Amino acid sequence: MIILRYFITYEELRGIGEKIDKYSLLEKSKHIIGKNIFLSHSSKDHDLIPGVIQILEGHGGRVYIDENDPALEVSDFTQTAARLREVINRCGKFVLFVTPKTKDSMWIPWELGLGDGINKEINVVLFPSAEKEYEQSWSEQEYLGLYQRIIWGNFAEHDPEWLVLNHKKNEAVRLRNWITN
Repeated sequence: MIILRYFITYEELRGIGEKIDKYSLLEKSKHIIGKNIFLSHSSKDHDLIPGVIQILEGHGGRVYIDENDPALEVSDFTQTAARLREVINRCGKFVLFVTPKTKDSMWIPWELGLGDGINKEINVVLFPSAEKEYEQSWSEQEYLGLYQRIIWGNFAEHDPEWLVLNHKKNEAVRLRNWITN
């Protein structure tokens, strides 16, 4: 049974991001070699991404983001699409960092569809964040309600930790277990 569950706030993610060398983290994340998580996100949420990467990598993830990937410097969208398809296929796990700003992205629905089709639904999770931890209803709208999500919560009689919640079944696994399986 899951006792507590909430979304991480922007302020909390910024706090995590302030404790690390953001430049090195983002630089390392642009390379495909050895990555096991494709992190999809809106460019409007750029300031929150270091905190997200830190959480995922702290649980066994090796995160790829498309920002500054030298293979994406061409402006041809067909080459961009081919590169993203290749990376999503190689990573095996797909995490969509989702906020209310996500709906404005043209690439996210396409990337999510690829992640679902290539990696299967079990290997796709949302990592939702909001201004306030209790703002959750927007994350279940339309196709977002189909996917498991990363939350801060705990099993009965355990300390809170990062979990991957199947909200339809009210079942969860530890984030580290989801990443490494």
